[in-house]
Amino acid sequence: MQAEASAAELIRNAAALIFDVDGTLAETEELHRRAFNHAFARHGLDWHWDRAVYGDLLRVTGGKERIRAFHTSQQIAPALSDADIAELHSAKTAHYAELIETGCCPLRPGVAELLTAAKARGQRLAIATTTSHGNIDALLSRALGPRWALDFEAIVAGDDVRHKKPAPDVHLAILARLKLAPSDCVAIEDSANGLLSASRAYIPVLITRSMYFRGDDFGTARFVLDELSEIAAEPKTSKQPHAQYITPT
Repeated sequence: MQAEASAAELIRNAAALIFDVDGTLAETEELHRRAFNHAFARHGLDWHWDRAVYGDLLRVTGGKERIRAFHTSQQIAPALSDADIAELHSAKTAHYAELIETGCCPLRPGVAELLTAAKARGQRLAIATTTSHGNIDALLSRALGPRWALDFEAIVAGDDVRHKKPAPDVHLAILARLKLAPSDCVAIEDSANGLLSASRAYIPVLITRSMYFRGDDFGTARFVLDELSEIAAEPKTSKQPHAQYITPT
């Protein structure tokens, strides 16, 4: 049934907002790509992920999983051990944090305003992501300050669950921690994998298009926006001309 509420109303009426991180809160994927390439060079690998290659690899959720998938696709023997992959990923994560610390990756437009408005309304905030706790902290400590985590009642990262997105595990874990029904929440995502994850947990999804996932199929999202700035401010009317409503299936 077509809802009458606008994207802004959907957000305002939720008891909790559940945020993805990479691509949703900030356009971090280019920094991740650069950090991967830095780690490969540091370890003597002649791998280089350009944007096209990295865009394909983003269909694989999880940094360690991407390394494994790329190595397998190259049919390189012998296989990398779990320890080798962990070492590569650790080097990548450290360099990513260094890049973030330079201040080159601010929050996306409207994110800070939406967080402020949500807190003022008494809404509960959560994070459901595939990335690591270290990556989350690197980004949000820089963007929101060292006490950022106090504003988020539940934070579930990829390594906290058995299956990463598009499996619903991270979103189901958030619902369990918040003790809320799916319909009481809104998941804010930027990718088809994020949409699938939240939808499989029966949480309504609002998509904010990001650099690497703009062409994804968002047909089951409640709304699709270019930027969260379109809903961050309290609107004078319920009309949201830039919001694309999609009838749920």
